[in-house]
Amino acid sequence: MSDPTIEQLIQRLAKLPGLGPRSARRAALFLIKRKESLLQPLARALNDAAEAIKTCSTCGNLGTQDPCAICTDPKRDPSVICVVEDVADLWALERTVSFKGCYHVLGGTLSALDGVGPEDLNIPDLISRAKDAAVKEVVLATNATVDGQTTAHYIADRLSGSGVTVSGLAHGVPVGGELDYLDDGTLSAALKDRRPV
Repeated sequence: MSDPTIEQLIQRLAKLPGLGPRSARRAALFLIKRKESLLQPLARALNDAAEAIKTCSTCGNLGTQDPCAICTDPKRDPSVICVVEDVADLWALERTVSFKGCYHVLGGTLSALDGVGPEDLNIPDLISRAKDAAVKEVVLATNATVDGQTTAHYIADRLSGSGVTVSGLAHGVPVGGELDYLDDGTLSAALKDRRPV
């Protein structure tokens, strides 16, 4: 048995995604061996982040200001709102540098099995934002999972008749993808959503 302080560090690290007990133990040992160069700066960075990072009251993004840098950027198109499940999805879309509108983070998906209903997500805030006369389109960028698509259909139903265009991301064959390596669901979606060339 190791020291209780070390065990607590291991237990905390094991709660991170992708780290099980063995990986957490290795990570803890790595950090402890590099106390001055890694562990202490990491502890300071974590403390600074805990104090400074806020959730944007407009879109749900994370940052050091509220509203966030995306919501306050005058170069953004406020007439288009891209709806994502989580902040990680927002960051993934931002990495592409191809979307110039605003975002709305739901905070998850609808899931009857997990007891997650519309009131547990940021759906009411989205419906309220979509009622603004400046909003012309809502892009549903939920994941292509059962829960993601259920959530997208629910939102589309709630926005029907609002005068806002509701669109979704294309699904199918990825750029550079080979048909032989794709799963049946991806191929089916690609065939169903085919378009003229």
